[in-house]
This record gives sequence, C-alpha cells and structure tokens, in this order.
Amino acid sequence: MAAILTACGETTAPPPAPEPAVPVRVVSVAPVSGVTLLDVAGTVRLKRETSLAFNTPGRIAAILVREGDKVQAGQLLARLDTTALGANQASATAEVVRAQADVKRAEDLFAKGWVTAPRVEQARATMVAAQARVRAAGFDVTLAFLRAPAAGVVLARPVEPGQIAQPGQAILTIGEMNQGFVMRLPLADRDAARVRQGQPATVHIPALGAEMLQGQVSEVGARGDDGTGTFRIELKLPADKRLASGQIGTARLTLGPAEPGAPISVPATAVFAARADEGFVYMLEPVTRRVRRRQVALGTVSDAGVVVTAGLKPGDQVVTTGIDRLREGQVIEVAPNSVPAGRQAGK
Repeated sequence: MAAILTACGETTAPPPAPEPAVPVRVVSVAPVSGVTLLDVAGTVRLKRETSLAFNTPGRIAAILVREGDKVQAGQLLARLDTTALGANQASATAEVVRAQADVKRAEDLFAKGWVTAPRVEQARATMVAAQARVRAAGFDVTLAFLRAPAAGVVLARPVEPGQIAQPGQAILTIGEMNQGFVMRLPLADRDAARVRQGQPATVHIPALGAEMLQGQVSEVGARGDDGTGTFRIELKLPADKRLASGQIGTARLTLGPAEPGAPISVPATAVFAARADEGFVYMLEPVTRRVRRRQVALGTVSDAGVVVTAGLKPGDQVVTTGIDRLREGQVIEVAPNSVPAGRQAGK
C-alpha cells in the first residue's frame, strides 16, 4: 500500500518547451560581378611622347624650336658646342695613326726575328682599340645634334642655350602626331581585371565643350604602379584637331562580369568578431533551420558590403540581422522579406 501511495504521489515532469526560433534575415551570397558603369578621370596624351637628350656632357650651343612648334621628321632641333667633342675625335684619330705605325714596325721586326709574335699581336690589339675610340668619338659628335624622330609637336623645352647638359638629361620632349591621342586612366586592380582591350568607352573633355567622344581601350597595363597600386588603362581617341596633350577629361567604362573564382560580397551587418583581415558569419542550414559559425577571410569594405576572399562560396546563405541574439546551432526563422537566393548583397 505504501508503494502504491508513493507512486501515486509522483508527478511526471512536462517535456521541455521547443526552443523559440529567432526571426532573422538572410542573404544568398554572390560574386562581386555583374555589368557596372565606372566613371574615371584621366589625362589626354599623345600616344608617343619622346624625350630627346645628348649622349655626352657639354654646353648647349642652340635650341632652334620652342614649345608648341610643329616639327618635321629629321629636322634639326638643338645642338651642343662641339669644340671638346671635336678635340676628342681628333685625338682618337691621331692614336689610330700612331697605332698603325706601331703595327707596321712590329711586323717588320718580327719578319727579321727581332721580336716575338705576342709583341705583334699586342700592337694589333692596340690599333683595334684606337679605331674603336674613333668610332665612339664620331658617334658622340653625331648625337651632339638633336633631330626630330618623326613629325610632331614640341611639348616641353626645360633647358635653355648656354646651360651645361648632362648625359641623358631631357632637352626637348616631342609628341609624334602620327600616333594619335590617347587618354590614360588609373584603375584599381579589381576594376582593371574587368576591362578588355578593344571595348568601347565614352569620353567627355570639358575643354571641347559638351560633345562626347567615342574612345576604345587600346592598352591594359600589365603591372600596377608601385606608389598607388593602380593599373594604367589607355583609350585611343578619335582624330580631333582640338585635342592637346595635358587636357583633363572623364571616361565612362562598362565593366563586364568578374572572372570565375572572383571574391564574393556580403553585407557588413553579416560579419562579426572581425579582427585584421578575418571575421565570422552565421551560415544557415536550410534543412534544419539552424545556424553555424563560419570563419571567413575579409577583403575591402565599401558601401556595397564586405568582400570575402575565402570561407564562402556562391549560394551560401548568411544571416544579416540579429547577430547578437544567435549562438552556434540556434534555430532561426527566416523573414519573408530576406534577399532571395542569387541576388547580390548590397544591390
């Protein structure tokens, strides 16, 4: 009877209440891709702008052109005072005469058996070296006269007659007109990777008024600038007499989709516990409706979101709201106005 009474007095514990689902929003991540328009400021330049310099130091005797002058191919533009160069050439020529005499004398003595063959070979080597110095001196005299490499216009004249020029110092800069004008644009690496040679671009140069020019990508830089990290893009511009080197304008480029394997982007609210270039997100398991922590590598941050370089793949669903109320394995309820799968976060 005591056992029966004891059994009747026990109460059965009720089953635990189901864990309430936390309402959140999720997004389906996608690559940083899609066709976008990019406006970039750039500078108009002649395709080929050549700096001309002398090969040897010397006093500038004359500069025969000024900035803005039109020049023809082969036209004499500037010259050095060749007094010292002429003296060097004369000295080198005299050395050749002396070396030739030494060779003849050595050969005569060798024929009589008075000197050895190495003595003759040495004299001949000395003569060859003297002849080389004559050619070098003549080359220096030739480069003491600067001539236009092609028809063009004088863009810069940084020195004046009477100054002492150093080897390689720019004396004149010539823009070759037959190569046409280009616009040079600095692009970030992620944008430069989406530019293709030959694609069209719309160019606006305020100096030409409201008219829009149609350009074409003619060159995509293969190496970024060490100082800025940008890549140089060149647009070939149509022939227009109003164009001038140094004009500033804006080009509109249409950027195509990113290459396969491109980084993906998530809203900034999806990332938590970020430190340096790493952070965490909560991923949704669609079947169990539970979330799991996932460590990710972070890239650049912009208004459109955070670039994730590793840890996620296109199609993964991440939570963007209520992060502070979640924990590993938490059951969630997806809000009906979440971003549908396939739509890029931040777009």
